[in-house]
Amino acid sequence: MNGLDEVIHQSTRLRMMTALHALKKDEWIEFVRLKSLINASDGNLGAHLETLARAGYVEIDKQIVGKKPLTRIRTTTAGRAAYRHHVAQLRSLLDM
Repeated sequence: MNGLDEVIHQSTRLRMMTALHALKKDEWIEFVRLKSLINASDGNLGAHLETLARAGYVEIDKQIVGKKPLTRIRTTTAGRAAYRHHVAQLRSLLDM
């Protein structure tokens, strides 16, 4: 599967990037909302977010609002480009 992005290709990360890519450029999504959208556990989502962040595909913003933690995520320009490339590669494989 030459040309596929192995960071994005993992099924949970692909679902995450699909959900994030559906947002407007530079739009943030809260951790709990993303977790709900892809049906993941806190630990699973957190681990996959770290992988995407290390690759430079997502930005993670952690704050305390009132007395509660708030974690927000958004794709980077590089992440959006990598996702579009990955999807194009998948489509070309399916069209073979």
